[in-house]
Amino acid sequence: MKIELFIPCFIDQLYPETAFNTIKVLEKAGCEIVYNSKQTCCGQPAYNAGYWEQAKEIGTKFLSDFSETEYIVAPSASCVGMVKGGYNDLFTNTIVHNKCRNVQSNIFELSDFLINVLKKDYFGAELEGKAVYHDSCSGLRECKIKEEPRQLLSRVIGLEMLEMKDTDMCCGFGGTFAVKFDAISSAMAEQKVNNALEMEADYIISTDLSCLLHLDGYIKKNNIPIKTMHLADVLANGWLESTEY
Repeated sequence: MKIELFIPCFIDQLYPETAFNTIKVLEKAGCEIVYNSKQTCCGQPAYNAGYWEQAKEIGTKFLSDFSETEYIVAPSASCVGMVKGGYNDLFTNTIVHNKCRNVQSNIFELSDFLINVLKKDYFGAELEGKAVYHDSCSGLRECKIKEEPRQLLSRVIGLEMLEMKDTDMCCGFGGTFAVKFDAISSAMAEQKVNNALEMEADYIISTDLSCLLHLDGYIKKNNIPIKTMHLADVLANGWLESTEY
């Protein structure tokens, strides 16, 4: 199956390993990957800050960078949620209305694509330890993803998945929210990390690196013995060459 890969700007700049691990997982699932190196951003930062005209310019470029006919997969529920939801505000009843709707129908967050399109949940991954999964606001509410990442993580050898309390509560990032309301944002991150520590978790895993970036900042600042990992990095961890899938 041919898919077009969307790597969000902050993953490209800050977490390139996650991008490459996304490719590894998709290739192992049998996908032929097309990557347009001209791609940049979905427009979410400008959109969330209220600069809709600028977001529309960026979104127009996004729509021109991807086709209407192929699946588009991204390791970010936040960016997928922007395309699926935010683009309604930007492009409804415009000249690109129909193309926008087609792209919205074809774009998927990684776990959603693996489970609901490819019907694959085992990749031979191994990771020793206990982990909790953080439901990002965008993943849960915009992309309607909940069981998909949990199903994938349940097949990781050596990983014990635990459910922390308030797993579906916001981590406090919220884009510019973390800048405008620093004290509240930090308190929300503290609560999320403490909930993970109550479960004696070694890892906090999510589909959104924006959330993990925020949580990891709090963790490192306070020297807390817990790690954050993106789902793609977990699924590509500890592979054995002879593993069948």
